[in-house]
Amino acid sequence: MTPDDVLASLDPEQRAAASAVRGPVCILAGAGTGKTRTITHRAAYAVLTDAVPASALLAVTFTARAAGEMRTRLRELGIGGVQARTFHAAALRQLQYFWPRVVGGAPPRLVDNTFGMVANAAARARLRPGTNELRDLLSELEWAAASLYGPEDYVVAAQKAGRQPPFDAPVVAQVYDAYRDLKQAQGVADFSDLLLLTAGVLEEQGAVAEEFRSRYRSFVVDEYQDVTPLQQRLLDAWLGGRDDLCVVGDAHQTIYSFTGATPSYLLEFRQRFPAATEVRLVRDYRSTPQVVGLANDVITRSTMKAARLELVAQRPDGPAPVFAEHADEPAEAAAVAARCTELIAAGTSPSEIAVLYRVNAQSAGYEAALGDAGVPYLVRGGERFFDRKEVREALLLLRGAARAGDEDVPTGLGAATADVLRAGLKWSLASPPAGSGAARDAWESLAALHRLATDMETADASAGLRELVAELEERSAAQHAPTVDGVTLASLHAAKGLEWDAVFLVGLVDGTMPLVHADTPEQVEEERRLLYVGVTRAREHLRLSWALSRSPGGRGSRRPSRFLDGLHAGVSKASAPAAPKGAKASRSGPVACRICGAALLAAVERKLGRCPTCPSDRDEELYEALRTWRADRAKELGQPAYCVFTDATLAAIAEQKPADVSSLVKIPGIGQAKLDKFGDDVLGLVTAR
Repeated sequence: MTPDDVLASLDPEQRAAASAVRGPVCILAGAGTGKTRTITHRAAYAVLTDAVPASALLAVTFTARAAGEMRTRLRELGIGGVQARTFHAAALRQLQYFWPRVVGGAPPRLVDNTFGMVANAAARARLRPGTNELRDLLSELEWAAASLYGPEDYVVAAQKAGRQPPFDAPVVAQVYDAYRDLKQAQGVADFSDLLLLTAGVLEEQGAVAEEFRSRYRSFVVDEYQDVTPLQQRLLDAWLGGRDDLCVVGDAHQTIYSFTGATPSYLLEFRQRFPAATEVRLVRDYRSTPQVVGLANDVITRSTMKAARLELVAQRPDGPAPVFAEHADEPAEAAAVAARCTELIAAGTSPSEIAVLYRVNAQSAGYEAALGDAGVPYLVRGGERFFDRKEVREALLLLRGAARAGDEDVPTGLGAATADVLRAGLKWSLASPPAGSGAARDAWESLAALHRLATDMETADASAGLRELVAELEERSAAQHAPTVDGVTLASLHAAKGLEWDAVFLVGLVDGTMPLVHADTPEQVEEERRLLYVGVTRAREHLRLSWALSRSPGGRGSRRPSRFLDGLHAGVSKASAPAAPKGAKASRSGPVACRICGAALLAAVERKLGRCPTCPSDRDEELYEALRTWRADRAKELGQPAYCVFTDATLAAIAEQKPADVSSLVKIPGIGQAKLDKFGDDVLGLVTAR
C-alpha cells in the first residue's frame, strides 16, 4: 500500500488530519465522524512516508477494546510495530523495564484487591462501612489520586469540587492516609500508583528519560477529553518538552468528570501549542440526518461554547425521532418492549437495539417488560436487577419475614416491606444517600422493591409479604434471558463508544435526567452531554420517552427533562402501542379479577386473571400439553423455554382456556408478535381438549 492509497479513502477533513504527520496536532472529532479511522490512517501515512518509524510511535487510549481495534486496523493497513495501549498498560510495561535498573528488584506488585485494602484502611479510621459505602470510598480515593490530590489536600479539594463523599471529608482523608500507609507497608501499588511511579521515574532519572525519548518520538492520545491530571502528568513526562503529539477528542462527550477527567487539556491545547494544526471532523457517517439534527439541537443549548462541533449528516434520510409521553413507568416500559418486538419482526437484529437509562436501578422495569414480551435481552455494565447483592439479600429477608407471619402487621404491605428493609439492610425511604455512587444505586434498587409493595397494596389492601415474595419470585424467574443476540440494556455511561440501529432513551424526566443531585451548573451541563452521547448512539431509529407518573393511577406530576424543552414541540408524541388484533384496551393500569372483581396489579395475578385466594380451575392435562409443546418449540427455535411463554402464561391459558384470538390476547404477555408465532398452535391445543 502506498501513502496515496492510505489517503484515498478519506474525506477532505480526515485527509488533512492524516497528512499532518508531525505534531502538535489537535483533531476535534464529533460523534460518528470516523476518528479511529482517521488516526490509524494518520499513523500508517506517517510510517509509509518515513516521517516516523513504526517502533517510535506510541498511541494511547482508555480501553483495551479501543487499543485492540486500533492495532487491528493498523494491521489491515499493512502497518506493524506501532504500540497501541491503554495508559495503564503502557505504564506497566515501562515500569517493569526500568524499575530493576534504577531502583533494584521488581517493581511494587499491582494489588489485586483494592476493595479489601480500603476496608482495612476504613477500620483503621474506626469506620465500619457497608459494601456500597466501601465502593464509594474507593471511588473517592481514585478520584483524589487521578486529580493529583494527596490525603493532606483532600478536604479542601473535595469541597471545591462539590464532591459528595460517603462520609465527612476529614474522615475520608483519614481513610486515604491509612490506605496509602497500607500500600507502602505491603509493597504494593494500585492503578493510580502505576501511572505516578512511571511518571516519577521519567522525571527524576535523566538516563531513563533519555533512553525512553530516544525510543518514542511521536504520540497519539485518543479520547483526549477524558484525560485526568495524573494521566496528563505521565504524558508530559513521556514528551519531555517535545511537541510531536496528536490528540483526538470531543469536549461534548466529556461525561466522566466524577472520575477526575477534565476537557480543559483538549480545550486549551491551542493555548499550550499556539502553532498546533487543528482539524475539525464534523461529517457524521453513523446517523441519519434526523438523528444528527436532534443531536445538534441538544448540544447547541450547552453553555460550553468552546470547540463547538455542529455535525453534518452523510447518510440518507431516516425516520424522525419519536418523543413518547406515557401515563406511568410500566406503560413506558411496555411501549418500549412492544416497539422492540415490531423492530425485530421487521428484520432488525435484537443485538442492534439498545434501551439506555440514566441509573442502573431503572433496568428492572425494562427487564420485566422485555421478559414478559419474550424479547431476549442482556444487561451491559451492570448486574441484572435480581442478581444484585442488595436485591438478593432483600428477597431473602422478605421470604423469612413472610414465613414468620410478619405480614400480618396492621400498617399495610408498603410499611411492612419498609420495616423489613430497614431492620435487615438499614434502608430508609426518607434518607437516600447523597451523590450517585454504589450506595445510591443500592438504595434505588431497594426503593424499587418498596414501590412494588406499595403498588400491590394500592391494588389490594389485603396483600401481604407472601404475595410480594411470590410476585418477586415470578418476576425473577421470567427475566433470565439469553446472553447473545439480545436487546442491550445499559446505562448511558456504559453506552459510550457503542452504537446501534435503534436506541430508546427512557426515563427522561427532571430528577433523573438531570439527576436531582446535579447541583452546580457544571454538573447539569455534564448531564446534558450525557443525553447528547445517548442520542448519538443511534444510527436510524431513536425514541425518547418519559412517564408522568411512577405507577398506574398515580398523580401525573412529573415533567419531561428540561433538556427536551423546545426539542419536541410540533413533533407528534407517540401514543400507547397498538393493541393486538382482537384486544379491547390497554392493560397499563389495574386489571379486575375475573372471579371476584378485585383490582389486580401483580404480574402473576394479571396473567392468571384472578386473585391468589380465588379458586383455580386449571386444566392440568392442557397445562402439561402446553408445557410439552413449549419445550418442542423452544428447541426448534434454539431459545430457552421462557422465551416462548413463561410458566405463569401457560398456567393462565390452562385456566382461562381461550377459545378465540380475542380471548387469547386478553392474557398479559401475549402480544401481536407471539400471537403471530404461536397463536394457532395454542388455540389448537385448547380446542383439542
